Amino acid sequence: MKKYLLSAAALIAMAGAANAADDSMTVAGITLYGTVDMGIMYQTHGTPLNDYFPTGTTELVYKTVNKSMWTMSPSNLGQSKLGIKGAEEIVDGLSGIFKLETFFNPTSGDTSDALKSITQNNGRPLNQQTSNADSSITGQMFNSAAIVGLSSPKWGTATFGRQTGLLADGVAKYDPQGVSNAFSPIGWSGAAGGSGDTQDRRFDNSAKYLVQVGPARAGAMYKFSGYGGSAYSAQEYEVGGDYAHASIDAFYANIKDAVIIPGPLTSAQVTSLMTPGTAQYGMSSVTALSGIVSDNQTFGVMAMYDAGKPKAYFGYEHITFANPSHPLAPGFDDIGGYTLAFTNNNFYPNHKELDIMWTGVKYAVTPKFDVTGAYYHYDQNNFGSGSLAGCSSTAAPQCSGQLNAVSLVLDYRLSKRFDTYAGAQWSQVVGGLASGYLHNNEIDPAAGIRFTF
Repeated sequence: MKKYLLSAAALIAMAGAANAADDSMTVAGITLYGTVDMGIMYQTHGTPLNDYFPTGTTELVYKTVNKSMWTMSPSNLGQSKLGIKGAEEIVDGLSGIFKLETFFNPTSGDTSDALKSITQNNGRPLNQQTSNADSSITGQMFNSAAIVGLSSPKWGTATFGRQTGLLADGVAKYDPQGVSNAFSPIGWSGAAGGSGDTQDRRFDNSAKYLVQVGPARAGAMYKFSGYGGSAYSAQEYEVGGDYAHASIDAFYANIKDAVIIPGPLTSAQVTSLMTPGTAQYGMSSVTALSGIVSDNQTFGVMAMYDAGKPKAYFGYEHITFANPSHPLAPGFDDIGGYTLAFTNNNFYPNHKELDIMWTGVKYAVTPKFDVTGAYYHYDQNNFGSGSLAGCSSTAAPQCSGQLNAVSLVLDYRLSKRFDTYAGAQWSQVVGGLASGYLHNNEIDPAAGIRFTF
């Protein structure tokens, strides 16, 4: 990878010397692009930075947040990344395309690997853990995208490989905070973009088709079954369109064997890896995980209205979680070279119903200065049985619960590629969504700079 990226950079430098007035990053149909985002954050309840966790820090209230702190905080407004993409016309009106993209942590230079951030904390108590959480960004050389395909203005675009799902694309388009890690719960957590499971925000071994006909558009995506990874099979569909100053899209997703990693292994689970006679004996704690398995369905609608300087956004998803129709045994190969040493195929004795909704406004004060405010709400039903039936306390994750978050961001573009920002997010969980948490709220004011090329 390094060899080819350097070659592309050399080509760009040569092209720039030939035409100093041209600041394009594209040469011979190949484009080098990226983002570096770095900031400083104060957290009323935080978790120490982790060099491999994609967002670096825990900007949303989470089970590990425990003490106030100042910290370097990477990728606050936009994920730091490096990519290369290209297009070449094959025949009139039809082009071959490709894209390779990797996320990294600029505080350390490490490639983002969320599951490594979890395994690093295997066996540690909550108050001694560094930032970690499940994600689709883990382990791979190209952890964001590795696709090739064909594109036609008339017939649409078909791509194949590792790529974001239609739900993830919709959330990125209709989130007023642009799926910011530090200022958007649906940016930091991939549940909304992954049909309830952040690992399915992206799909390996998948095919995706998008087409636009006048103001109307449609999309379909399929992840092939019988393949190791974050889901046995997956289907996603989208229909939408534009009218006057409005845009709206509706989504449906059906995921089989979605995998959720709820956190690092407990000390007892780590001991099992070293205990002869257990199903997990001999598995490495460096790659071993514990996963909850489910079949998920999502219905969603998202919209945006552009009134000129202000733009208003709205999104809603209803996600249903059920026990899997294809239970996974311990030893299943999860994404990025990690192993599910422990699997829970019976976490949903009753269907879990999760509603996610958001709204917000982005206001262009000047052509260079934007102010964005947003509100996010999660609502979970009670899906417990026996003594947990009907509970709404923090007694167990199966109890009903809510998450609320409010954020405000000021973003000023100093130049075409360089901007500076400041903002804050308040988030709180109650009931089952706060089960096992050290604290149920967090405020995280942050300021930083971002360079995009």
